[in-house]
Amino acid sequence: MSEFTVSPSVAEASMRNRADAGGESGAPEGIPHVTLPAGAVWRHSALEGLLSFLLLFGVTSILRWFVGASYISSKIGEGHLRLVAVGLAVGLLISLLILSRPGRISGGHMNPAITFAMWRFGIFPGRMVVPYVIAQFGGSIAGVIVARFVWGATAENPPVTFAALQPAAGWTTAGLFAAEAVSTGIVIYAVGYFLQSPRLARLVPWLAGLLIGAAIALMGSATGASMNPVRQFGPALFSAEYSFLWVYLLAPMVGAFAAAILLNAARKRRTVLTHRLCGTHEDGSSVSVSQVA
Repeated sequence: MSEFTVSPSVAEASMRNRADAGGESGAPEGIPHVTLPAGAVWRHSALEGLLSFLLLFGVTSILRWFVGASYISSKIGEGHLRLVAVGLAVGLLISLLILSRPGRISGGHMNPAITFAMWRFGIFPGRMVVPYVIAQFGGSIAGVIVARFVWGATAENPPVTFAALQPAAGWTTAGLFAAEAVSTGIVIYAVGYFLQSPRLARLVPWLAGLLIGAAIALMGSATGASMNPVRQFGPALFSAEYSFLWVYLLAPMVGAFAAAILLNAARKRRTVLTHRLCGTHEDGSSVSVSQVA
């Protein structure tokens, strides 16, 4: 075998050890030298694209049945109850995708802000960030295309409109940017905090689903509660909803950057143990504290 065929869990340990040895746990400077399995970049990126595809297809399908004309939406009724139902369904979908076999292999990010934060935490290689992000955006587009093909004009026309998001009337660009950045930062900080503990790490799939579902229920009617650039990218392209697109793309990244800085500053002797949101290694084994400075 070539020198590049190192198991993912060994590679993760190598990343942590290099960061700790330099006294800058979470700094990205040491990551480009991490040895990774041959072909892992493209295999893992392809799985991220698949997961992002399933996320956008799932979100569009949930809105088609919970918001569009259907038996389910007629039983739920109008108002806040419908938003709560959507939040529960989307949160459960995210948790299950993270826990799936593809999610355990790639990490189940499905969000460039998560990928960027994991790099800033020092446990994700820099050379994999761009392939992951490209795959995530590609999955966003593909998910919307397939949802339109499966559900027909119901997915295209209001109130579904390809699952595109828009803030409520009266929201300014600055207000929307702040809301998206702060809400994303809270989710990523909480996820990073839980991933510091072997005991808490396995709860991250449910934590992520709970926090995102709650944000949809509480803020969906006001801001859209995207917190993920790929969540809005595909829907915006097909619905031609471009007015706030740059905010939905950039604000989560700013929130991720701020969350990474805060957690890196606060964690002191603790370290984020894995970039996998399932809270385990690829083979399902538990993460553990290693070489903490």
